[in-house]
Amino acid sequence: MALKFAVNNSLSAITSLPSGISGGALNLISTQTASASASLEFSLDDSYDSYVFKFYNIHPSTNSYTQFQCTTDGTNYNTTITSTVFSGYHDEADSFTTLQYFTSGDQAQGTSFQNLNETDNVGTDNDMSMSGSLTLYNPSSTTFVKHFLANTNSVGVEPLSANVYTAGYFNTTNSITGIKFQQSSGNIDDGIIKMYGVA
Repeated sequence: MALKFAVNNSLSAITSLPSGISGGALNLISTQTASASASLEFSLDDSYDSYVFKFYNIHPSTNSYTQFQCTTDGTNYNTTITSTVFSGYHDEADSFTTLQYFTSGDQAQGTSFQNLNETDNVGTDNDMSMSGSLTLYNPSSTTFVKHFLANTNSVGVEPLSANVYTAGYFNTTNSITGIKFQQSSGNIDDGIIKMYGVA
């Protein structure tokens, strides 16, 4: 395979990619804004090999975790999950820091909603929220399980900064047709979720 190179002398001067380079672009598909919402749902199809969800200042109505789950039939959000969670966090008083694996946040063939900010509940103070991203890989495959990878940062009730890594897979070879986001308790009071398809 021949390698393709950008021929411009300066990266700031590049106006287009060589003709043989393609892919990797994020295409905005949908934006949903919460307003005391019980949940936000997105439909998925086979248009893209993977989907990226971006969370902007998700603020809960009660101290709670932001969660997600998927459906293969368009109705039931209970697809089997195996997952793992670890986090680093640091409180504002500079008295509490740790890097920790969270057994309470993982699932082993579970069907519950998966927490995205397992370390600490996001608080309800006006300046508290959660932001981050989630990637779901090849949800339309009818051969392989569906991997996911998330990274979020939140302001917990302590208050503290919690950087959480969540990964796992949906153990199904059925196509995933939808994804739902909700709080572990109460509503999503405010915040934006954007869904991108990766070309």
